[in-house]
Amino acid sequence: MIRRAFARAASATARLSGSLGAFVAALGVITAWAVSGPAFHFNDTWQLVINTGTTIVTFLMVFLIQHTQNADTAALHIKLDELIRVSRDANQELLNLEAMEPTHLEDIRQRYEALARTAADIKTKKERCMPRAAPGHVVEN
Repeated sequence: MIRRAFARAASATARLSGSLGAFVAALGVITAWAVSGPAFHFNDTWQLVINTGTTIVTFLMVFLIQHTQNADTAALHIKLDELIRVSRDANQELLNLEAMEPTHLEDIRQRYEALARTAADIKTKKERCMPRAAPGHVVEN
């Protein structure tokens, strides 16, 4: 129950903190603080107010945003795993990559880089053998 409430609150806070309204509110707080400087003679307490406030907000936002990011990432992994699973010719080894050892991940990454280089080489050779016609230009046979 508490976890579900926290998840909802974290998601809502993360969504709201990225909104225009949140930016305008933060800008308003900073502006009010800056304008009040002369009244407080720009003293240490005046500076401490903004430093403390921003530190507290930043500290709390780190945890809320990380929670939301973790949930979004988990959902994305599940969706990608399902797409791989139902694709007949897909490499099933790619399911659950996030749980693999870093060395195994590096081996897979290198294999896919080699595939990408091969595909680029094939494309280059094909373009040399069969150049595309310029737009509006008819290639005669």
